[in-house]
Amino acid sequence: MFPSHSIVIRQSVEEDVRTLAGLAVLDSRHELKGPALLAEVDGVARAALDLSDGSIAADPFAPTTELVELLRLRARGIAGAQGKHASWRARFAAVVRRPQPARC
Repeated sequence: MFPSHSIVIRQSVEEDVRTLAGLAVLDSRHELKGPALLAEVDGVARAALDLSDGSIAADPFAPTTELVELLRLRARGIAGAQGKHASWRARFAAVVRRPQPARC
């Protein structure tokens, strides 16, 4: 039988600043610059992905390869959803044109 772990992928909030900084220190890298996605295992942050540049900070003392892949997959999902909304707006704007003033 395999152990069961609770894995949560979520967007960071203001209260996660220390957690993100701690992951960066563990990974011997600079702090993440922008908003981030966090991967938590049983409530403990193990990896983070910076949404502004795609960089990763991960706990080198824990297995994180699969967590990093989950973070990248989620980030692609977020980017794809934002792209769909942008393309919908562009299509809508092309169909619905603003009335032009009458020319005399």
